[in-house]
Amino acid sequence: MVKKRIAKILSFRYVMMAAILVVLAGGLVLLPKYEKSEGIPAEQLLSNIISLERYVSTDQISEKIISQDPSFILIDVRNEKSYNTYTLPNAINIPLKNLLDEKFEAYLNQDQFDILFFSDDNFYADQAWAICNRLEYKNLHVLKGGINKWFTTIINPQKPLENSAAKEFELYTTRKAASMFYGVVYPDQAKIKSVAKKTPRKIITVKKKKKMPTEGGC
Repeated sequence: MVKKRIAKILSFRYVMMAAILVVLAGGLVLLPKYEKSEGIPAEQLLSNIISLERYVSTDQISEKIISQDPSFILIDVRNEKSYNTYTLPNAINIPLKNLLDEKFEAYLNQDQFDILFFSDDNFYADQAWAICNRLEYKNLHVLKGGINKWFTTIINPQKPLENSAAKEFELYTTRKAASMFYGVVYPDQAKIKSVAKKTPRKIITVKKKKKMPTEGGC
């Protein structure tokens, strides 16, 4: 029994390390294009990646969107086609391949807002986070589970079984109310004619950091 438990723990660690290496290999390949900063040491980056503190749940971000919390910026790192098909309210599209384009630096390298990366799952969002973390950008987060998790928890929440705990029913009620906010109509609302209003995209204004004057002279 003990041997099996140890084997499971070791197996989990190997999976975690493999995932970390994939993220690093996939994301850091873009770093040579950026020459303004050497960034944090690789050891510190690895320590940061192992930590799960960067993840924000779909319930947390849904609450922020509904309450119109102005303290964060949603950044969709998928391609433009996916973004135009469906994205989260007020999200900005910065495809992963264009993450280091100069025109997007003001959104990423600032300390006015929390940054929340998301993709279909965690994969591309984690790469975006790793790149920006390597460059020592601040207040970086990832939507845990991405758009896929968003659909299964917020847009189409599953009703708990009859013998489920009260907390699960409370969570379901909250998620159902949230889904209605985003335009989902349930059978018991069929008699009520209503048109779902699209949440207008807000314009995020960020202050550009002033560039230091170049020293010169003879």
